[in-house]
Amino acid sequence: MSTTQETTATSLLRFATAGSVDDGKSTLVGRLLHDSKSVLADQLEAVEHASRSRGQETPDLALLTDGLRAEREQGITIDVAYRYFATPRRRFILADTPGHVQYTRNMVTGASTAELAVVLVDARNGVVEQTRRHAAVAALLRVPHVVLAVNKMDLVEYAEPVFAAIAEEFTAYAASLGVKDVVAVPISALAGDNVVEPSAHMDWYGGPTLLEHLETVPVGSDPSIEPVRFPVQYVIRPQTEDHPDYRGYAGQLASGVLRVGDPVTVLPSGHTTTVVGIDALGRETDAAWAPQSVTVRLADDLDISRGDLIAAGPAPVPTKDIEATVSHLSERPLRAGDKVLLKHTTRTVRALVKEISYRIDITAPIRDGKLEQGSGADGLNVNDIGHVVLRTAEPLTLDGYSDNRLTGSFLLIDPADGTTLTAGMAGEAFDTVRSNDASDTPDEEDWV
Repeated sequence: MSTTQETTATSLLRFATAGSVDDGKSTLVGRLLHDSKSVLADQLEAVEHASRSRGQETPDLALLTDGLRAEREQGITIDVAYRYFATPRRRFILADTPGHVQYTRNMVTGASTAELAVVLVDARNGVVEQTRRHAAVAALLRVPHVVLAVNKMDLVEYAEPVFAAIAEEFTAYAASLGVKDVVAVPISALAGDNVVEPSAHMDWYGGPTLLEHLETVPVGSDPSIEPVRFPVQYVIRPQTEDHPDYRGYAGQLASGVLRVGDPVTVLPSGHTTTVVGIDALGRETDAAWAPQSVTVRLADDLDISRGDLIAAGPAPVPTKDIEATVSHLSERPLRAGDKVLLKHTTRTVRALVKEISYRIDITAPIRDGKLEQGSGADGLNVNDIGHVVLRTAEPLTLDGYSDNRLTGSFLLIDPADGTTLTAGMAGEAFDTVRSNDASDTPDEEDWV
C-alpha cells in the first residue's frame, strides 16, 4: 500500500476558508468554483438573475456560496457551507466558514477535519484581530497547511511591498503558534488574479496560483506508521443459523493499519487478544487502514461494548483526569463546577469541569514567542479559547491531540438538552505566558 500523499485525481483534499467580514471570501470561493469550471449552468444562470435583480451588471460570484437567505440579504456568511468540486488533478471538499467574529465557532466546525486552511486578508487592512483569531483556530486544530490569500490587490495597485509586509507579519505570527507550513498568495478574487489563472498584473510574483497550490500540496499521511486506533461503534451478533457464533466489532478505523494476526489491546479494560478476521463491505480481507469502516473479529470472547477502543502499538493510558485546550462554542458560558457530558469517539461519559486554568488572549501581542493568558475565573464565553481540567466518571483513552486529531478530540455536551458546549483537544495547544492567578477547585460531589 502506498502513502496517501498523492496529487492524482484519486486524492482528496479537505480545506476550509476563513477571513474577516468584507475581505471577499465568498467572492474568492465563487471565483474558484467558476474559473475551475465547477459551476453548473443552471447555478450560474440563477446567480446572474439574482445579480441583475440587485442592479449588478456582472454576476456576483459570492452568491454561489452564500446560500442562506439571511446571508444574501446581509452580504455575509453565517453558516458553514460545504462545496464539492474536482479538477483533473484532485478532488476537493471545501468548507466555507463565516468571517464575522460572532460566528468564529463555526470555523472550528469547518476546519476540524481540514488538511489546509485558506485565511483571507484584505490588502488594504492587513492582518487584523480576526485574522489572528483564525490563525489561532487553525493552529489549535493542527491544520497541517495554511495559505494566506492577500485579496483585493487590485485596490492597492498590485503593489509588491504591500503584499510582502502582510505576508511577513502573518507568517511570523503563525510560526509563533506552531504553524509550520504557510504559503502566501497575492490575489484579486473579483478580477480573478492568481486564483485559477496567473495574474498579468503581478509579474513580480513567481509562486503558484491558489488552485495550483491546492492541487499539489501533499495531503494525508502514511497510515502504516501510525498506531492502530479502532473505536468500537457497534457489536454485531446475528445468532442466525448461518452465523450462530459470529461476534464482530464494527466501527471506523481512526488511524493505523490493522491486519489479521495482529496482537491488540482492548481499552479501558486492558485485555489483550489477537485479530482473527476483518470484514469489509461483506467480504473478508487481510488488512484495513484508516479511515475504512470495517468489522473486526477477535480470538477471544471478551466483554467489549460501544465506546471501547481496540488499539495496537503504543496505547494511551486510561484516565479520569483530563487536561485540554478547548474552544467554547455555546452562548451559555462554561464555568468551573459545571457538570457536563463528554463525548470521545463513540463513548459518552459524565464529567465535571474541575478548573478553567486560563483563557488565551488572542488579541494580546506575542511575548517571547508565547501567547498571553487571561484569567479563567469568569469561565469561558462563546468563541473563547482556554485550558481546562476535567474529571470523568469513567476512564477514557485519549491520545494527545497533537498525536492524533480524532482520538485526541472530544466534545462537552449540556446534559439537560444535548447542546454542544465546547470542542476539546487533549493536551496544551500553545506555549503561553502563565499567570499566577489561583483557581478554586469545586467539589466533585456525586456527579463523578
